[in-house]
Amino acid sequence: MTGNESLYQVARARAPLSAWFGIVLLFVLFGVIVLAFVGPSQRGTDYEANRAKKRVENLKTLRDEADKALTTYTWVDKNKGVARIPIERAMELTVADLSKQKPAPAGPIATPETQSTAGAGASPVPASPAPAGSPKPGGSSPAASPAAQAPASPSPPAQSSSPSSASPSPAKNP
Repeated sequence: MTGNESLYQVARARAPLSAWFGIVLLFVLFGVIVLAFVGPSQRGTDYEANRAKKRVENLKTLRDEADKALTTYTWVDKNKGVARIPIERAMELTVADLSKQKPAPAGPIATPETQSTAGAGASPVPASPAPAGSPKPGGSSPAASPAAQAPASPSPPAQSSSPSSASPSPAKNP
């Protein structure tokens, strides 16, 4: 029986080797078939040329539509009375309207108020303008200009917390 068992082990050990050899042979055969059909075929550039022509046509159509929208009169919503006018005419009307108006003096620039948060440990920076009676750094008196008498922005409300517990910037959370 030892002879039968050793033959069985040899046959069993050779079966996986022959199976792998058969699988590799099938892959090689498949590769040869693919190369036989695909390899000699000519690869044309028709696909890219067609795509390029289509892109040019789409771009031309898009530019024509934009040009038509910018240079013609059309109704946007006739029920509401909203119409589109050519951009050149719109610029002429806008310049005519602006030339009739008097330029208004610019108002004071309002600075944003600082927000304070409790527990940060830094003292707040005063955001209120200098008192009306104090001289300006440039040397001019406050009575010299009317804008100097009115504060540029309203003074911030009084804070109920101590100055050491407030911070000019919000605390960052991790």
